[in-house]
Order: sequence, then structure tokens, then C-alpha cells
Amino acid sequence: MLRLASASITRAGLLRAAGIPFIQESIDFDEDSIIASCPKNFVYQATLGKYRVNLEKFGFSDFPLLVADTVVTAQGKILRKAKDEMDARAILSAQSGSEVSIITCMIYKTPRLELVDISSTHYFFDLFDPEAVEAYLKSGEWRGKAGACMVEGFCKSYIRQTRGYESTAMGLSVEVLKPFLS
Repeated sequence: MLRLASASITRAGLLRAAGIPFIQESIDFDEDSIIASCPKNFVYQATLGKYRVNLEKFGFSDFPLLVADTVVTAQGKILRKAKDEMDARAILSAQSGSEVSIITCMIYKTPRLELVDISSTHYFFDLFDPEAVEAYLKSGEWRGKAGACMVEGFCKSYIRQTRGYESTAMGLSVEVLKPFLS
């Protein structure tokens, strides 16, 4: 059993699908305080910040602690969570017809082990259909999502090629984590 220090439904689903028992509770961390131009540095700082506040609250003696964060990049830009529909449209525009990298950092801490991993999955997208983009924006499904979309959702039909693990793109590198679980 481990403690997933994340409110992400997707991360919880990944653990469930992998047969990894967990409890889910998390303390929020303000990612807006991070200043980083390099995506790997940003995602590491965000994960480390989440790790520190959750370690302080929960520790790791009763259950190992698992914290993760994900960042989306395209055209050399970090694509954060969209603030509004106009921001979401610009973020999706940057991804349309582009290579998009999804970088996930995770920290797994037990009394005997500390695993820090930064993995990435690269997607090559076809151009997004403008009418489909508008319908997606109106649906509101982009809200709260890094890069304004999920590869298992809106973007799925536009994937031309993938390099890396799908779980990494969904927010938790399960294939990397599993060998370290006792």
C-alpha cells in the first residue's frame, strides 16, 4: 500500500489498472511560484514542492509516499494549465501539427528508498480540426489539464506517432515505478 499524494483521477486510475494498492490524499502546492524556463527543471521543482508539503503532512512511515507532476511542451514552450478559453485555444494551436513532449517527474519515498524519476513521452500530432477544437473548448474538458488536453481524450485521434510510455504522458510512469515496489 502506498499514499498517492495527488488529487489526479488519472494517476489513481493508472495505479488501479496496474494492481498497485493505494490511498489517495494530497496537500496542494502553488505551482505558480515556480520560475523555470526549462521544462524538466519546472516539472522537477513542482514535484519537489508537492513532495515537501506532503512529506511534512503525512511522512512516509505508515505508507510510502508517491508524488508526481507533469508538464507539456511544444514549440519550445511550457504549456501550463489554461487560465481561460482563449489561453486553451492558443495552447492547442501550439500542439496542432507539432511534436509535443509530455514530461512527468515522480518521487517515491519509503524508509529505505527514495526514487526520483523524470521520464518523457513524445507525440507527433496531425493538424487539429478547427471545428473539433471549438467543440472541445466549449465542452470545458480542457480545464485543469496540463497542455489543455489529455492524450487519452481529445488528442488521441490526432496522434501520428508515439515515443515513450503512455502512462508517463498520463501523469505517472508506472513502468518505472513497479520494479521498486516491495
